[in-house]
Amino acid sequence: MAIPHHAVLFDLDGTLVDSAPDLAGAGNDLREQRGLPPRPLDDYRPLTGTGARGMLSIALDSRPEHADFEALKAEYLDAYARRLTQLSRVFDDMHAVLQALERRGTAWGIVTNKHSRFATPLVSGLGLDQRCAVLVCGDSAARAKPHPDPLLLAADQLGLAPATCIYVGDDLRDIQAGRAAGMATIAAAWGYLGDGAPIGHWGADHLAQSPSDLLKLLGLD
Repeated sequence: MAIPHHAVLFDLDGTLVDSAPDLAGAGNDLREQRGLPPRPLDDYRPLTGTGARGMLSIALDSRPEHADFEALKAEYLDAYARRLTQLSRVFDDMHAVLQALERRGTAWGIVTNKHSRFATPLVSGLGLDQRCAVLVCGDSAARAKPHPDPLLLAADQLGLAPATCIYVGDDLRDIQAGRAAGMATIAAAWGYLGDGAPIGHWGADHLAQSPSDLLKLLGLD
């Protein structure tokens, strides 16, 4: 049976968009500048959802407790800003999900921890800005996920009760935020998933192995 809903909200990186190639590419740009060989994309991909922190841990073994971390983070973010949409794409099978929602007249939006400096041009560059009903970035609300604030803000901007929205994400923080906001949650197993607890332990209301599963859960198949 399909999950009742008036709107569907998606995490950005790893759920709606495969941004790993550009995020990893920025890490390899820093390695190249230091005379180091590139690391393979598969090394970066699981930690893509953790942003600069995860990418720098792979690229240069730099972590927040290291003295030079903040300087490297700024350098990394500048490198990523120069890339953004070079290789990033909407996941192929997610096109069908968005099109099915639009045919039905169901609003969909994006709630991401990615700051607006990067999220806004990425969403625009992929042609999603005129299609999504709401975009909430990591600096849009007082607190980012796993706090519910960004999801509550998105529901408010849509003029909907949170309980009428579904949140789809590929990270534990997504599910924690969605549950705290009172939304039904779907864990996206095709995403980056992080390096913490297995997806089956996140406490999501539903698990979608693929966007095809998502179509079924949303009653769009």
